[in-house]
Parts: sequence; C-alpha cells; structure tokens
Amino acid sequence: MSSAPEVILELRKVSKTYALGKVDVKALREVSLIIPRGEFVAIMGPSGSGKSTLLHILGCLDRPDSGQYWLQGKDVSRLGDDELANLRNQEAGFIFQQFHLLPRMTALENVQLPLIYGDHEVLREKAAKRLNQVGLADRKEHKPSELSGGQQQRVAIARSLINNPGILFADEPTGNLDSKSEEEIIAILGQLHAEGKTIILVTHEQEIAQQAERVIFMRDGRIVSDEPTGRARPGKQSALAAAGNGNGSGSGSERLRKSNIRKITQNIRQGFQALLGNKMRSFLSMLGILIGVASVIAMLALGKGAQVSIRERMSALGTNLLMIRPGAVRSGGASFEAGAVSRLTLQDAESLAGVPHVKGISPSVNGRAQAVHGNKNWNTQVQGVGLDYAQMKSAEPTQGRFFTPEEVGRREKVALLGKTVAQELFGDEDPVGAAIKINRIQFQVIGVLPEKGAGPRGDQDDVVVMPVTTAMYRLLGDKYVDMIEVEVDAMQNMDGAEEEIRNRLRRELHLKADEEDTFRIRNMAEIQEALEGMTKSMTMLLGFIAAISLLVGGIGIMNIMLVSVTERTREIGLRKAIGARRKDILLQFLIESMVMTFCGGIIGIAMGASAALLLSLIAGWTTQVSADSVTMATLFSILVGIVFGLWPAQKASKLNPIEALRYE
Repeated sequence: MSSAPEVILELRKVSKTYALGKVDVKALREVSLIIPRGEFVAIMGPSGSGKSTLLHILGCLDRPDSGQYWLQGKDVSRLGDDELANLRNQEAGFIFQQFHLLPRMTALENVQLPLIYGDHEVLREKAAKRLNQVGLADRKEHKPSELSGGQQQRVAIARSLINNPGILFADEPTGNLDSKSEEEIIAILGQLHAEGKTIILVTHEQEIAQQAERVIFMRDGRIVSDEPTGRARPGKQSALAAAGNGNGSGSGSERLRKSNIRKITQNIRQGFQALLGNKMRSFLSMLGILIGVASVIAMLALGKGAQVSIRERMSALGTNLLMIRPGAVRSGGASFEAGAVSRLTLQDAESLAGVPHVKGISPSVNGRAQAVHGNKNWNTQVQGVGLDYAQMKSAEPTQGRFFTPEEVGRREKVALLGKTVAQELFGDEDPVGAAIKINRIQFQVIGVLPEKGAGPRGDQDDVVVMPVTTAMYRLLGDKYVDMIEVEVDAMQNMDGAEEEIRNRLRRELHLKADEEDTFRIRNMAEIQEALEGMTKSMTMLLGFIAAISLLVGGIGIMNIMLVSVTERTREIGLRKAIGARRKDILLQFLIESMVMTFCGGIIGIAMGASAALLLSLIAGWTTQVSADSVTMATLFSILVGIVFGLWPAQKASKLNPIEALRYE
C-alpha cells in the first residue's frame, strides 16, 4: 500500500460480479486506482461500463468480490457493517441523481438526518448554515414536494456536507436537472473543491467532466483511460483540507448516551409522522389493537364490577357474621360425618348471648317442603330462624311483619314468604293474612321477604321462613339446629369474638383441653374471599379471551409494517448510505410499530371505558375500570408492537444499502 500522505483512496485489482438470474455480470474487472486527497475526479463511460459500481465500492455502499481497498488508510475489506456505516457517516458525503429526500421531512430535517447516526449534536443552526451555504436559507421549512429539482439537489448537497466529510461522492448529480440548475450544482461542487473536499463524480456529460482535474473513462468493467483535464487545482483552505470530524464535547460514554437518546426521540417523532402520513391505513392497522384493548378493558371492568357487587351484597347480608356448624370428630383415626357425634342445640345458641361484642344470634334449621294454597302448590325450602334473623340478614319484610318473641316461644304456625313462593302461590294477590299448608300443616302468612335474587345456592327468594322452634318441633321434627349465626358489632372484633365463642362452646360441650373442636366456625369474610376469587378467575378468563383479538391485531400490524418496509426500501437505503447501522434501522421500525400499537391501545382504553359505562347505564351491570387493567392493556399493546414489529424491523435492517437505493 502507498504510504504517501496525500493518498486518500486506493484500490488494487478490485473485481465485482452480479448474479442476474442464471447470468453472471462482471461489473468490475481487476480495477486499480489511486486518488490523492483534495482531487476532483470525474468517472465516465457508457451504461453498463461499471462506473456506478466503482463509485458505490469507493463510497463503502457495496463490497468487492476480490481485491483490496483502502480508505483513509483503513483496509475496508476488514471492516464490519457497523464500521462501514460509521465511515459513510463521518468520512463520506453522498449526492444522488434521484435526490433521495424523505417526503415527510422539511428541507432542514432532511439536512439534519446524518447527524442522528453520528456522535454530533443535532443542531438546527448547523443544518441552517449548510442550507444557507447552498442558497436555500428561505426554503428550510419547505418539504421536498414544495421544491424544484435544482432546490432538492441543493438540499441533498447540504445534507452530504452536514458532517463536514473529506470526500463527496456524486452519482449523476445533474442528470435530472435543467441547464440552469445544472450550472448551479456544478458551481457549488467547484466551490467545495476549492475548500479542500475530495470529489468523485460519475457523469455522462463531457462538459461536466471537464470541470474536474482528472477524468477516468471506463468500459466493460475496466479503466481504459485516466487522464488529467489540465485544470489547475485551486488553492485549498487548510482548515478544511483534512477530512474527518471532531466528536463534540464530553466523554465517549456521555456522547453515546446522548446519541442514543437522540435516535430514540427522532424515531418516536418519525413514528408519529408515518402514522399521520397515512391516516386511514394507520387507523385500519390499529383497528385490531384498538378492539382488543377495548374488549380487555370492558371485560375486566365487568369482572371488577362483579367483585364490587359481590362485596356489596355480602355486606348487605352481614359481613360481620360468624357461622357455627356441627363438625366432624376423629376417634382412633376414624372420621365421623358432620353431626354424627357433635350436635348444636337452642341452648347452645342461648349461651352465646353473653359473649362480648355479640350483636345478634340466630339458630336455624333447613329442610324442603310442599307449600299449598288453593289449587296451587310449590316445593320450596323451609328455614326456621331466630328473632335476630331480620336485622342480621337485611330481611325486614316489605309487606306484613316479622314474628314476635311470643310466637317463637309458643311455636306459632306463622310464616314469611320469599318473592318466588309468593308469586307462585298467590300471583298478584296480597298473601299477608292468608293461610297456606306446608306439608299438610296449616300456617298463616304474616309477611313477604325482600327480594334477594340469585345466590350461590340458587334462588334466594324461593324460601319460606318461620320461627326456629316451629320448624324444629312442628314441621321438620328436629331436636338440633343445623347452624348458629352470630353477628359481631364490628369487623375488628371478629377474631376476638370468634375465640370467645369457641371457648364458650367447648365448655358447653364439655370438651377436654386435648380434644379437638366438634364444631366449625366460619366467617362471611372467608366466603366473600372465595366468591371474589372465583369471580377473579372468570374475569381473567374473559380478559384472556378478549386478549386473543390483540394477537389478531398484532398480525395486522406485522402485515402493514412489512408493507411499509417494502414501500420505504429506498428510504432505508438512504439511511444506511448516510451512516445508519443495522440496529438503528431495527430500532426505527420497532419504535414505529410500538407507536402504532400504543396509539391504538390509548384509543382502545377510551373506547373500553366508554363501553363499560354504557353497560352500566343501559344494562344496569356494575362495572369498574381499574388502573391495573389500564396499565396491563397499555403494556400489552406495546408488547404486541415489539413482538409483531420485530420481523419487519429485522427485514428492514438486513437490506443491502445499494440494492435498497436501486429498488423501484
């Protein structure tokens, strides 16, 4: 390799072959070339001569199949993709025939683009200065569609200069311009050459080539002539003669951190630009995510509302209740069924009246019986209860009255009917005061119980309530009670009251210290917890089913991102040409996918909350949108964007820059 300090580019026997179907096309055939620093070189030749391929290899957009290439003293063949991207960003500037400006960005933003992929700060002032240098200070906020061809090419030149590269590669920079614009571009290139830039230009036009110091002519992949034009090299400004750039202030890690933040911020911004640039397509793409998130929010709101409703109903029934039932006992390892050994009596219930914090006591028995009135009969549940039942269970009659202590003591044949029994036996008639027969025993109806609705054991209104003594001794023939319910005055006293009741019953049942309890005490809080657990499981199931639509929406996102990658292939090629690495392109498309799903998720949350509100207002269902469900839906929508955007993003990141730029 030549060690002369003025050499900036050197090729030795570089060859390149393209496979076009079954045919191999040799674009370059053992080309050797040396270009000193600060030289203005024009490469000419007919179409297919290999001049563009040579330029792409010199600019590190393509790799040779064989041979050696040194750029700025670096052996390019030994560099990885990221190192080549860094070279393109810092050492080279590209001017393309097709301009390759991004249509969603203004002229100023297009000029700033290479700064995103380097270690420099993205400064509007720096980009504005370059636009002013090419005579476009008053057009910086215009988009490419608002600029003429010559103005677009000048924006492309300003973009190529933003990192102050040492070499400019121009591929037919005047090919799509009129004569006036062509003269302006050539004048700008001449000025840049005078400032010390090395310029390598590919052109078909002889008059443009004559503006260079040296003309290389190619044919069939070989250099057939390499001659000077006789133009004197202008004096160079030493400050700009050397290629390369400062890396800004601050440590390397600090620059890297700032660079990463800039890239993420810019990618988020471009994600929103892409979203707004194709509003209808973006909306249709987000529709699956939107519906999925709305369904999840609505289903979880229903589930949460059901839990709240259960809590309220349990509270109405008495959350401070302790239920005492006969329990199984063990003898010699054998287990006897509940009630086979231990029994609870009315006297046991009465003994609990003196326990501290006990507010009410209701012993009860249960059975089934046939209720008859006139020519109507109904098989229903019979409950014998104590005097405190009405206040403990929120069961004050809506019609008539509850039974009295005297009626309990005399075992009077009086009864209160649940709504279902009253409807089945009396229809629209008032049952209070009427006589009915229960298992052929005549009872007087003294009241109708409030409507309770469905419960864990079925219809809670399909019941006949009577004094516990009447049910035990006149109807069911029981000597023992099935359960004793105790109401405690406050939730914080539940544990203390439960322990005192346990001790009192052990004394009443004459249990020794080493004997196990022959009864069970359960509180409503445990039952409530079990019901809420079941409701939570159902809620999660509904949420899981609704989440399936999120996966369907994710497939839609993946499809549209694949379309976007195809549509923006040339944009990807441009970004790689100006220094974007694979991970930069990957991050860009991943963030765009996440922006799309995030926006769909936010709209879906609003729609789901609205749907939950409508269900509450129209259907009367209890709904509650929780912060947890909103957070989960948001995170899940972003996760869908990552998972389903990964493949399109990887596909974009693996594109070859020169093949992407040539994509039609």
